Amino acid sequence: MTAVAACGGGGGASGGGGKAAADAINVLGCEPENPLIPADANEVCGGKVLDSLFTGLVEYDPDRNGEPVNAVASAIESKDSKVWTIKLNQGWKFHDGTEVKAKNFVDAWNWSAHSKNGMQNGSWFADIEGFSDVFTEDPDGDGPQKAPEPKSSTMKGLKVIDDYTFEVTLSHPVSVFPVKLGYTTFSPLPDSFFKDPEAFKKKPIGNGPFKFVDRKNQQYIHEEKFAEYKGARAAKVNKLNWKIYQNEDSAYADLVSGKLDFMESIPPSALSGDKWKTDLGERAISGQQMVFQSVTFPMYNKKIWGNAEWRKAISMAIDRDTITDKIFNKGRLPIKGWVAPGVTGAKDGACGEFCTYNPEKAKQLLAEAKQKGFTPPAELKLFYNADRGGHKEWTEAVANSVTQTFGGEVKMVATPYPTFDEFRAAINDHKMEGIYRTGWQADYPHIENFLNPLYKTGASSNDGLYSNKKLDAKLKDADKEVDPAKSQALYQEAEAMLAEDMNAIPLWYYGLQAGHSPNVKNVKVTPFGELDVTSVELNKS
Repeated sequence: MTAVAACGGGGGASGGGGKAAADAINVLGCEPENPLIPADANEVCGGKVLDSLFTGLVEYDPDRNGEPVNAVASAIESKDSKVWTIKLNQGWKFHDGTEVKAKNFVDAWNWSAHSKNGMQNGSWFADIEGFSDVFTEDPDGDGPQKAPEPKSSTMKGLKVIDDYTFEVTLSHPVSVFPVKLGYTTFSPLPDSFFKDPEAFKKKPIGNGPFKFVDRKNQQYIHEEKFAEYKGARAAKVNKLNWKIYQNEDSAYADLVSGKLDFMESIPPSALSGDKWKTDLGERAISGQQMVFQSVTFPMYNKKIWGNAEWRKAISMAIDRDTITDKIFNKGRLPIKGWVAPGVTGAKDGACGEFCTYNPEKAKQLLAEAKQKGFTPPAELKLFYNADRGGHKEWTEAVANSVTQTFGGEVKMVATPYPTFDEFRAAINDHKMEGIYRTGWQADYPHIENFLNPLYKTGASSNDGLYSNKKLDAKLKDADKEVDPAKSQALYQEAEAMLAEDMNAIPLWYYGLQAGHSPNVKNVKVTPFGELDVTSVELNKS
């Protein structure tokens, strides 16, 4: 989903506390990093909220492993995978009562891609003809406000045909293009947004099953059912409260007691000995989800991280099997690639031996790096955020594994940032000296989603500034291939190329360890690991 998997929970929330109201459900949420504008959310916290507020041209059916199905769109057609004609269903409304029309998509995409607006996901529109006219790279890395002024405010590849039809011309064929269109970034924006974006930030107006009511930072976001919703998956509860905690264990205590109605990730303290299953009984939810955990190297810090043998050595120094057994009670499983299982095109094994714990080979690789003139620092830092997600235990375990492997020659220390906001700010500003915890939750169930956004040069979530022109070319070939089987094979070849550089270390993929309160029923978790907020119902018995 959105993006970098960074959400989690913690405790002590106000606003909607206590047992669920007669018409409301309380769901664990987390504070969004950016304002709730669709193209500005590339992390899970904002993405979850936006997914409830907006519906795109397509949506991903949770009952069919996230298969894309038309939603606002009545048809998405192309003869060559380059020129696409998109027709809309009539009668869709924004939460302000205005109708969703073709111009609302075209205007939103042009605004979101334009450099001066500084949207985190602006690069998602890079395949559209004329993107380079509205988007300019930031030459000094200090933010889009310092980039040269773009040539145009619109992309020539977007054309409104009539109120319910628009045409998209891409710079080259992209067979997977329709699959992407359910990602929140491609949502429409109402006319009122362009008149006053600042007012929208305070009270976002979407077209989804729920509409925004109010929020209090670090405490809650309140929504209510949109009665005029035209989609197939209308909400079954009248109110949805995202409760924000500062401590996971407090959130879990509220889940057990019924003060919180859903928690998507059980904290490590409750996983030990399957305590959570005893506590929750039939309310415990197990399964799999399209999410993987990794650590990423700041490739812009070449002095420390510029040697590939050194990066591979660290990967082989991590005992993934023991960590997933002890910390997660086998609820997460080691992975040997950069794509989560269950995703179309996923093929575990791309990382090969470099994702296998082998202390002797790790030491050998370090020796080879030193022979080439590399001098490892005596102490390394593995950064994580301390306020949500339960990352303390596993980052400490990874750091201990690396330290023990190298026998004290290199010491790794798990180092917290107090809050997720501070953590992400350092990442976005490219100020990371050490490696840092990362991950990815599928936005849509296709291998392309785990590669282009993360590892292509200049991509929106390529936080470590990794660049490999051969990989870029392979990904472009995969994008352009119209035969699905051939395209998948090319993406798999691109994934395998990541093992040459090891710019990010795959660790494990997430099993689902979630739970709900006795207040709700028909609780479904999507393949992306999130509550299907439109299916859940209040248990009135």
